[in-house]
Amino acid sequence: MAELPDLTVFAQILTRKFKGKVLEHVEVTVAKKLNVTVAELKSALEGRELSGVSREGKTLQFHFSGGQVLGLHLMLRGELISLDGDETPRFQIMAFHFKGGGGFAVVDLQKAATPTLQPKPAKSPDSLALDKTTFVALLAKKRSVIKTLLMDPKVMRGIGNSYTDEILYHARISPFSVANAIPEKDAVRLFKSIRVVLEKAIADIAEANGDELTGELRDFMAIHNPALKVTAKGEEIIKDKIGGRTTYYTKAQQLFV
Repeated sequence: MAELPDLTVFAQILTRKFKGKVLEHVEVTVAKKLNVTVAELKSALEGRELSGVSREGKTLQFHFSGGQVLGLHLMLRGELISLDGDETPRFQIMAFHFKGGGGFAVVDLQKAATPTLQPKPAKSPDSLALDKTTFVALLAKKRSVIKTLLMDPKVMRGIGNSYTDEILYHARISPFSVANAIPEKDAVRLFKSIRVVLEKAIADIAEANGDELTGELRDFMAIHNPALKVTAKGEEIIKDKIGGRTTYYTKAQQLFV
């Protein structure tokens, strides 16, 4: 699943490539996840200029002239690909064709990618928008397992399974720790790790992708990588499950219960 760093870079690339262009035609191949009819979507977006693409949690938001916004959640297997020629990509959900040429498509083998016209504002904060005081206070009130808490979109948005492991490894905290058992100084360190890990990942992905929509990149990950047996420090990587999700960690990460 695309997480906060991937989506941030996708938004940057799409903005660079298509900002200021007029959407000539939106092609809907699979409509079951739309919150409006295809006709309503076309009426709202076609003929409008794309003013930019942003990220909100794990969704992309396409901002068009006239105040029209299309939210897009790629779900587990959704991808964005550039359009070349007239051939429809396999597993296409929808495609955006701009005046003067060029466009991109949303593809998803599982047909689960979800477009939403005029999405409602989220009630929980973005993971990079949380301030330190709020974050530390939040942990102090929760008995949840820390990995589960960091991934809960009702608590904070944008972090998924892979980056939760990376963040907790960087903070030296076991993913099995209980949130309100984590001492304040360690909670502060975890807060800092969220920003360090996510911002570095954004920079790494942006450098690797350039202007190409190449999908999710995970090769640079320190611990959430099935190909790794030990960390760069030589620590054995342990593989386990939390809430049904594969989790990677080391014995060096401190457990707070």
